[in-house]
Amino acid sequence: MIEKLAKNLVNLKKQFVSNYEGTSQIQELIPISKSESFPIDESELNLLHEFATKNPIYYNSFEKVIDKISCIVYEGDINKYWLNSIQHDSSHAPFSPTWIMSGYVMSLFAKENGYSEIIDIGSGDGRIAYCGGVLGMKSHSIELDPMLVDVQNSLATNVNFNPNCFDAIQFDYSSLNLTKPIFFIGGLAQMGGLELATGVLNRTKPHFPLWDKTGWSFAGTLSKKYLADPKNHAGWGSFIENSDLQLIQNISLPTAWSFHESDETQYVFAKPLEK
Repeated sequence: MIEKLAKNLVNLKKQFVSNYEGTSQIQELIPISKSESFPIDESELNLLHEFATKNPIYYNSFEKVIDKISCIVYEGDINKYWLNSIQHDSSHAPFSPTWIMSGYVMSLFAKENGYSEIIDIGSGDGRIAYCGGVLGMKSHSIELDPMLVDVQNSLATNVNFNPNCFDAIQFDYSSLNLTKPIFFIGGLAQMGGLELATGVLNRTKPHFPLWDKTGWSFAGTLSKKYLADPKNHAGWGSFIENSDLQLIQNISLPTAWSFHESDETQYVFAKPLEK
């Protein structure tokens, strides 16, 4: 189901881009109802729409049929949040969101692969952690910027995803009483994500008794704009190898920063090497 949802979402995004005439800084879509292409529980879809409807980064929405799928298109502007997110001395990756539907697909992947908790690192407005909560997982959102954490708190009404305003590389993860967590690292490797991932890994690996049960997700890119990694894996190959991790799967999904790109963002899932 994961591969089907991801493929259908990418196809829907491409159809949307080819006909989009708006000028908003960011835009995304969410199907209105369950369908063969998106066999998602109606109550879960409603909660995804609620996240977008209540989220202050979106200022407009409208209904549009795209490739025979009825959707709501959400248009927004993240400038003030992006600018605020880069002012902190320990900021590694500025705020630029994945799509809400992409967050849902990634959270579903985590759930179907047996992970019980989502730790959303550099979480922005908390959408991946929120999607984990929608799916009944225990979520923890770690975000450095107070303005973005305020947004998260305003959204954590019907879905609790435990927003934390904290520097992720200083956070005490042992305090969360985790059992089988997956860590989602925000930011491309070439855009601060590598430093963030290294800091979180160094914070968890020596002190975390459940290290062998952890999962990791990294946002990668195939774009020629960014320096390629010699070990590939969308910029994360060397980090994965040097951190004693092994690849589980790559999933191609839309994000705000890949809207005008021919290649989607590559989400790279990994786990510790089996001993």
